[in-house]
Amino acid sequence: MLTDMLNNNPTFATAFVAVIIAISLSAVFCKKRRLTSKEGHPLPPGPPATWFWENVMPTVNIGSTFVDWATEYGPVIMLRQGGVIAIVITRVDAATEIMEKEGSALADRPPMIAADELLSGCKRITLVGSGDRFRRLRKAVHTHFQAKAVDTYKDIQFEQARALILDILNDPNSHQKHTHRYSASILLRITYGKSGLTSTDDPDFVGVREVVAHFIEGMRPGAYLVDRFPWLKFVPGYGRRLRSFHDSDLKFYRGQLSRVERAMSSSEDVSPSFSRTLLENVHDHQLSFDEMSFLAGSVFEAGSDTTANAIITIIMAAACFPDAQMRVQEEFNMVVGMDRLPSWNDWDSLPQLHAFISESFRWRPVTPLGLAHRSTRDIIWRGYYIPAGTSVTGNQWAISRDPVAFPDPENFHPQRWLDQNGQLRNDVNSFAFGFGRRVCPGMYFANRSLFIALAVLLWSFRIVERPDAPIDTTPDMDNIVAHLVPFEVDFVPRIEEARLREMVVM
Repeated sequence: MLTDMLNNNPTFATAFVAVIIAISLSAVFCKKRRLTSKEGHPLPPGPPATWFWENVMPTVNIGSTFVDWATEYGPVIMLRQGGVIAIVITRVDAATEIMEKEGSALADRPPMIAADELLSGCKRITLVGSGDRFRRLRKAVHTHFQAKAVDTYKDIQFEQARALILDILNDPNSHQKHTHRYSASILLRITYGKSGLTSTDDPDFVGVREVVAHFIEGMRPGAYLVDRFPWLKFVPGYGRRLRSFHDSDLKFYRGQLSRVERAMSSSEDVSPSFSRTLLENVHDHQLSFDEMSFLAGSVFEAGSDTTANAIITIIMAAACFPDAQMRVQEEFNMVVGMDRLPSWNDWDSLPQLHAFISESFRWRPVTPLGLAHRSTRDIIWRGYYIPAGTSVTGNQWAISRDPVAFPDPENFHPQRWLDQNGQLRNDVNSFAFGFGRRVCPGMYFANRSLFIALAVLLWSFRIVERPDAPIDTTPDMDNIVAHLVPFEVDFVPRIEEARLREMVVM
């Protein structure tokens, strides 16, 4: 009713917006008076405050800005915009003590009007606030992607890893497309029970890439004024672009889930999948059809994009740091040999590979900005006061450059992840999958997709930077998901090519 009045009565709309602005200004000044200190505990330090209409959060060179600010202000930085404050964490020890140990107070998300309300219709699990609905969504995902459950997907992942090698042998210049096809094929099979993609022209692949692009745009810092002035969502016509993205994304997700539902209704032999499990257990999780559509779609979307970008980053690292790549391949020679492909049985015997993957995550984080959490109670950290209701973000780019946790952080050094006996350390973390109770629910699955793809890839090829095509290793740090500049490398088979083809199709 309110929307109709706003759209059909310009005079009422103008008056309504004016009232909202007045209320917002009053709230800003009242809140500014409250957010000072608590019982002698000051707020954390940070750059000078700005007026409420200015944007204190950097929108370009975000990661490097927080690295500089960490040196100037310390590991926990406060940003104040009018009466609103936000906390950004930039060091490993602070992330551990606040984001992990205070995880129960930071399981919520702050309001994200553009990305959550307008783009996602409050249905995307990544952005949903804490509470009963989030717990039901999380439980539904956990059933399919917990540590024990993901073992059932090993055959699918190994099959697609071998297909990735064939793709690269046939068309090495399109290696980045091949990695996206690899990750999307696995998620399409597991999420919807559909056979793997054979081409990046497949409508399912094109559709999910469009959804990812919409999400990245909606999450871009400072892109939409409505995140600073929530009343703008009531202005007729505002957010039309995001709402159209939402309609398009939901149509795509509905179509995927409807296909599974139709197959189940027609008594077809429907492959096991996350979507099938959702549809079979509606009374348990109590999610609507659109909520299930978005939940399954979010798994497909997030998993396929981040996994592909992680593999591309590791291909780049292998080419740029040949000595580190050589250590991994020397380990293959000793553990695997050259008469068989690496397998799941080699998981515990390849610490150099695991260290190379961990260092690549740290060197070029896939999600460099981190996602904001919201404190649901006051937190006191080393004498500083973080008020309830504050947005708290772990900036993964700055955390990964912590000179105490990671000496010489700009140096690519996988050995930092190994102890004196050459085994993986368990006392260091770059938080590649997020923090606390909002850690990525697909973490175990993603780690396995990365392991088998990279084990087979680095066993099969020596990856070499081309002298005539130097690689630009600078990532786009100003988006929620980092994307690297396209680059070319040579994939030199480590065994005779005909033999390699024979081994990956067996």
